Amino acid sequence: MSSGDQNEAHFWRDRKVLLTGHTGFKGAWMHLWLRNMGAEVTGYALEPPVEPNLWGIVGAGARSIIGDIRDADRVRDVVTETEPNIVIHMAAQALVRESYRDPLGTYATNVMGTANLLQACRAARDLRCIVVVTSDKVYENLGLGRPFVEGDRLGGHDPYSNSKACAELLTNSFRDSFFQPGPPIATVRAGNVIGGGDWSADRLIPDCVRALQGGVPVTLRYPDAVRPWQHVLEPLSGYLATARALVETPATAPRAVNFGPDPASFCSVHEVVDAFSARFGGKPGWERDGSIHPAEARALTLSSALAERLLEWRPSLSIGESLSWTADWYRAYAAGENMLNFTKAQLAQYQERSSRNR
Repeated sequence: MSSGDQNEAHFWRDRKVLLTGHTGFKGAWMHLWLRNMGAEVTGYALEPPVEPNLWGIVGAGARSIIGDIRDADRVRDVVTETEPNIVIHMAAQALVRESYRDPLGTYATNVMGTANLLQACRAARDLRCIVVVTSDKVYENLGLGRPFVEGDRLGGHDPYSNSKACAELLTNSFRDSFFQPGPPIATVRAGNVIGGGDWSADRLIPDCVRALQGGVPVTLRYPDAVRPWQHVLEPLSGYLATARALVETPATAPRAVNFGPDPASFCSVHEVVDAFSARFGGKPGWERDGSIHPAEARALTLSSALAERLLEWRPSLSIGESLSWTADWYRAYAAGENMLNFTKAQLAQYQERSSRNR
C-alpha cells in the first residue's frame, strides 16, 4: 500500500459513515471501498432494483438498513441510531427515462429525500461533514459546446436533471439556513459512469451486456450524443477526497465540485459501444433506434479544474482503460469467477494507480 493510500485509510479507519443508496451500482462500490479502509459503514437504501446486482456480490456481512429516503421519520431514526461522523448521500432516482415515466416520484426522491436527510442531520451531534451527490446534468445546457464549471447556471430540462438542480438549491438553502455554524456540506457532480456490476435499465453498458447475451445489436437512441464517460471509481475517489477535505481543511474545501474525465475521454455514445464491442469480437454492435424519444442534450462535458486545484484530484484512467476494466469484469462474471475477490482486486489496482497520479 502506498503512503497516499495509508493516509487515506488512516483518515477513514473507524469513522462512522452513513451512506445512502448503498444498494445501487455506485453505492455498492462506495460501500466496499469504505469498508476496505476500515470505516464503520451503515447503508440505508431500498432493496436492489434489479437482479443480478453488485450489492448481492459485495454486501455479505455489511450493515444494511432497507428503507425509503422519502420516509422522513425513518430517515431521522436512522441518523439518530447510527450517530454518523460523515454522511454521503447517494440515494436517488437516477434515470432520465424513468423521470419521464414517474416525475412526481423522481422529485419526491431526489428533492424531498435530500431534504429529509439534511433535516435529520441537523440534530446529529458528532457529524463532521455531509457530501450530497447530484449529477453532471444539473447545469442549464444551452449547447454552447464548452465544459461546464461549477459557477455555471443551474437548470435541467427533463425531470431527473431538474430534480438534481433542485437538490443543489435545497442543499445551499439548508447550508446557509441551518448549518452556519455547523458541519460543512458539499455537493459533488459527475455522471455517465461505467464499470463492472451495473445491470440497471436504460444504461449504455448494461444494455450492451444484455444485447451481447441475446446475440442482437444494442439499440441507441442518440448515438452521436457526447458525454463525459468515466469509470465508476473515478468520481467515487473524488467524493471521498471531498469528504476528507471538508473535515481536515474546511476553510478551503469546495462546496460544489465537478468530477469528470480527461477531455480526451469525451466521446459519443456509439464510440463507447464500438470500443466495448471490440473487446468482445465486434459484438454486440449497435443500430439506431428510429422511435420518438424525449429530447436529450447533444453534448455534456465537465471541467474538473476546481477539483484538481483544491483537492489535487485528477482522473487516473483513460476511456480505453475504463472500458477494458469494465469488459474484464463482465467477462470474469460470465466465466464464474469469484466476483467479490475480482471486484476487490480492481479496487486495489485503482487505488494504487490513483495514488501514483497525485
